[in-house]
Amino acid sequence: MDMAGLKKGRRGAIAKAISIVENDPKEAKKLIKKIFAKTGNSTIIGITGPAGAGKSSLIDKLVISMKKSKTNPAVLAVDPTSHVTGGAILGDRVRMSESTDSGAFIRSIASRGATGAVSRSLRNSIRVLEYAGFDPIIIESVGAGQTEIDISKIADITVVVFNPNTGDSIQTIKAGLTEIGDIYIINKSDLAGAGRLYNAVCDFIGDSGERPVVLKTSVKKNTGITTLAKELVRLADIQNRIPDEVRLKAELRDIILSDIEEKLDKMMNTDEEIGACIKKMLSKKMDPFQAGEKITRLLAG
Repeated sequence: MDMAGLKKGRRGAIAKAISIVENDPKEAKKLIKKIFAKTGNSTIIGITGPAGAGKSSLIDKLVISMKKSKTNPAVLAVDPTSHVTGGAILGDRVRMSESTDSGAFIRSIASRGATGAVSRSLRNSIRVLEYAGFDPIIIESVGAGQTEIDISKIADITVVVFNPNTGDSIQTIKAGLTEIGDIYIINKSDLAGAGRLYNAVCDFIGDSGERPVVLKTSVKKNTGITTLAKELVRLADIQNRIPDEVRLKAELRDIILSDIEEKLDKMMNTDEEIGACIKKMLSKKMDPFQAGEKITRLLAG
């Protein structure tokens, strides 16, 4: 691993480091041990919202605008992983061609079915980018269900993107997204219904203690992007970061749960005592709770 190249932000070294984080757990542990002490200082911006809201195109323009404000942003686009092939769509870089051409670093990573999409590969990919000197780091979520809430657990600033043309309704707005955002975006604001959606979002977040910012943007007309970039820079300066203790506690919990799940999967296929429990359940000599308690004791042993 070219540590000097990684520290200098060389793209080849960064790409190789993130590939290690994604695909080689043993080498990833060695890498994180080397860089951990020099990470944790970048602002993490999570951009989430329903699929089809136009997040990738918005980020493409946003990165260009942020680079003009002398920041050094990088983007990690979290893609869904196929349950059949284990592959990811990895198409976001195609939709972010303009910012890529401007020199921004953009990488798609697969969620790989970890807790939500906040897998250890995502957390450690962030650390690679921090070590390489990027700040802020923008995380684009897959835009599906629990992923949106998970992203807010690691982001210092959470941006929720809506689009009047994707069926975003009052029920969608109610479904938890208005509880996590620092900024709400009505994207594709040149479309019909944008004003109505803007008013609905304002109504639903109006009762919060610290009212978040609501903005309209249009990639097509290139409006609102500069305002969004300035607002993110402003929030990065004044926003209280997620306390390191809270962030690390959540990560440690995920690592422990992942390790337990991996151990349990192996035991379910090979452990004789688990096999005996299943046979007793089949013959009704043991109920599921009794079996579960016994297996839990085995895991703790």
